[in-house]
Order: sequence, then structure tokens, then C-alpha cells
Amino acid sequence: MDKIDFDPAALSRFLAAELGGDGALGLERIGGGQSNPTYFVDFAERRMVLRKQPSGPILRGAHAVDREFRVLSALAGTDVPVPAPILFHAEAEPLGTPFYLMERVEGRVFHDAALPGCTPKEREALYRAMAGTLAKLHAVRPDAVGLSDFGRPGNYFERQLARWSGQWRDSPTKNIPDLDELSDWLAGNLPPDDGQVSIAHGDFRLGNLMFHPAQPRVVAILDWELSTLGHPLADLGFCCMPWNTAPDEYGGILGLDRAALGIPEQTTFVGHYFANAVPTAALKPFHVAFALFRFAVIFVGITDRARQGNASGEGAARLAPLAARFARRGLDVAMGAGRATGEA
Repeated sequence: MDKIDFDPAALSRFLAAELGGDGALGLERIGGGQSNPTYFVDFAERRMVLRKQPSGPILRGAHAVDREFRVLSALAGTDVPVPAPILFHAEAEPLGTPFYLMERVEGRVFHDAALPGCTPKEREALYRAMAGTLAKLHAVRPDAVGLSDFGRPGNYFERQLARWSGQWRDSPTKNIPDLDELSDWLAGNLPPDDGQVSIAHGDFRLGNLMFHPAQPRVVAILDWELSTLGHPLADLGFCCMPWNTAPDEYGGILGLDRAALGIPEQTTFVGHYFANAVPTAALKPFHVAFALFRFAVIFVGITDRARQGNASGEGAARLAPLAARFARRGLDVAMGAGRATGEA
């Protein structure tokens, strides 16, 4: 079991004072590699989830649990499925870091995009639900829910490309020519800013969705750590990565018999998003290639940290080689050699 990084008795006293009631505290750390430690908490007949900053020094602006709580609170009154927020505590005491509590939602989380154990009909319905839920999120106007200042509006892809290209240029890793070529292609094919701004989740994928225990319906979008104001096609392009990566490339579905599995093709998935979305520009190869480029640079960062002795040896050994493979997949999309990019 993962280690609990605070005193459970201190949490019990806090809950009694803030929420009332008493009784035994149930506490379980949830695995899965979240950078913000996450726990199931049972207290006074309430089933909750606690998310906190990690203990120890952190980078400025990182692990912003206050932003997570803010976006959950803003969306709680909409038709976007989110866990109900309970409270945010900004002080270090009593748990050592700021934290927040939200209601625990019961359901199913699928970490494998191939959805083993599901029938073909169920897989198709689950993917449709995923697309429809993303469209619901992007339909919410940030200013209507008090999030007009949740990020910098406009020129999203220009700013993001500058950020990730700069990180790649500054990396000591220099032997991935496909990544250089992909960076240049993206810079030369940057779409003009169309002024579209939405609440962007930043990590919208199957593993961050909770589905109803028995129905193909999303009951909660999880893990809002990367949420900001962004372009809706950034989230949609990110959603399309599994169709463009193989099962051994961070769990993609490229090369699987998707027709037999019941998994819709990317064009069908994207079409379902647009059928439910507010008017949005078409998804282009740029958006999918950019998502693959961003992940390639993330894997470069894992390589660099491993070289410096700041990353898990096992995790780094498994993930670091993916930088070159994701760069190649991004070029496949960019040059039209990959799977359909789902233009609509």
C-alpha cells in the first residue's frame, strides 16, 4: 500500500471540526502515479476523496490544488460531470500541505484504451460517451462560470509550441532528428489564431474518466491538475493519440482490429464530438501531431531526469525510449503517412 504522508489523527480532528460528526476514520491512498497524492476518506458516513500537494519542496505554480478545486466548483452547477467539491484548505496545517475534499463518485475507470472485458457494443458506446462529454466541457463559457481569468486567452498553440520547442532545444538529449523535424513542421503549419477559448482539461483521456457502474455514461471527469483556458482542439487532438500509437507505445490502439473490438475509428469519434460541440474549427493534422510532439518532449524530460538521477529507474527505462517513437508517430500524422487524422 502507498505511504500516507500525513498524520491521520490530524485529519480526523479537522473533519470533526469542519464537517461535524465523529467516528472512525477510513483512509486509503489511491495508487496510479498521480503527482498530487490522492486518498479515499470515509468519515461520519461520508465517502470522500482528498487531494493534496506532495510533501517537500515543489516548483512554483506546480501541484496547484487550489486551481483544481476552483474548476470543480465552477463546473459543479453545469451538466459537465464532476465530483461535488466539499472544501478547500489553503494552510499547511494540519496535513503539511494545502488540500481539498470532494465527494467520492462510484463507477468504473478504464486504464486500457482497448477496453478488455467489454463487449464490442459496450466499447463503441463508451467511446461515444467520451466524445460527448468532452463536447459538454468545451460548450461551457469560461466567463459564465467565473473562469474568465483561469488562463491566458488567445494564441494558445503559438504559446504552447514555443514552450515545448524551447524545452526540447534546452534538453541535453540531442539525438532525435525526427523530433527536430516535427518541431519545424509544426512551426511552419501553425494554424492562425481563431479566438476560440474553452476550459481545457489538459489530460482528457479514457483513464481520467469515471463511467457509471453499469451504463456507458461518464459520471465524473477526474484529475484536473493541468486544466486551464485553452483551445478546444488541444483536448480533442490529445484524445486522438491512441489511434496513432501502438499498444506498447503508452497504451495506444494502432494496429488492433478495432472493427472486431467495436472501437470506433478516429474519424467517427471526432465526428461524434463535433455533432455535440459548439461551432468549432475543424480538427487538422497539426492538432494531433502537436499532441504527439508534446508527449515526445515529456518523454525527453523523463530521459533527462533519469540521467541526472532524479527519476525512477524502472519508469524511466520504460518511458524514455518513447520520445523517438512519438516523434515518428507525429511525423506520420504530419506527412499523411499515419492513420486518418479525423478532419471534420
